Amino acid sequence: MIARIWKGTVAPERSDEYLMLMRTVAIPDYQATPGNIGAYALRHDSTDGTEFVMLTFWESKEAIKAFAGDDIAVAKYYDFDGDFLLDMVPTVEHFEVFDR
Repeated sequence: MIARIWKGTVAPERSDEYLMLMRTVAIPDYQATPGNIGAYALRHDSTDGTEFVMLTFWESKEAIKAFAGDDIAVAKYYDFDGDFLLDMVPTVEHFEVFDR
């Protein structure tokens, strides 16, 4: 199993709106991809902005490719992301999961 971690920051006053889009658009998209084992949206509020982390779990690199494209290190963004994110980080991280 592979964990995929994406991070992004939005202005605090827009965090609820962004979370709603993550819940209604992004998470269902992750979950609809064959090989996705789970998708979690994490949020941390601070004075500098609200950080979001998408933590997803996948059966294999091939499953991630079906979701994100051939270069799995490249972040996948949705049409609405540019309206919310303070910075569009180009990459994500992957970790092999050994135990549940």
